[in-house]
Amino acid sequence: MTEPPDRDSLVAFFDRWTDLVRAVDFDTARAMFDPDLVAFGTFADFITERDAVIAGQWRQVWPTIADYRFRTEAMHCDVSPDRLMATVAVPWSSTGFREDGRPFERNGRATVTLRRDGLAGPWRGVHTHLSLNRGTPDRSFGRPTALA
Repeated sequence: MTEPPDRDSLVAFFDRWTDLVRAVDFDTARAMFDPDLVAFGTFADFITERDAVIAGQWRQVWPTIADYRFRTEAMHCDVSPDRLMATVAVPWSSTGFREDGRPFERNGRATVTLRRDGLAGPWRGVHTHLSLNRGTPDRSFGRPTALA
């Protein structure tokens, strides 16, 4: 399979998003997504508008997990002929915590649609669908205080 010419910039987008999830930095991550973002996720079956996605999905998950990472080495991407839109499928991994504080593998996959205004412009997420792998608990209770 031939790599699309924009793979490096797409990897950079997901690496940056990884860093922001780990830092629980909603404000910086917000700028990476379109105001009309549409998302599907663990806590939101169907949610529209970036701020609603942040409130209804990101704030429910990011503070409760550890070690989040998009596994870009396994990423598949399809870039439009004009190179202004891309669809990316990428697995991710993280650590979740049971109610008693025991960690568990909390892994899944994402499909993300991105677009940009010009070839030199930044990618912006316009649709995200993050889902857990089958059999993975859908709730993480956060790191035990001793580990935080």
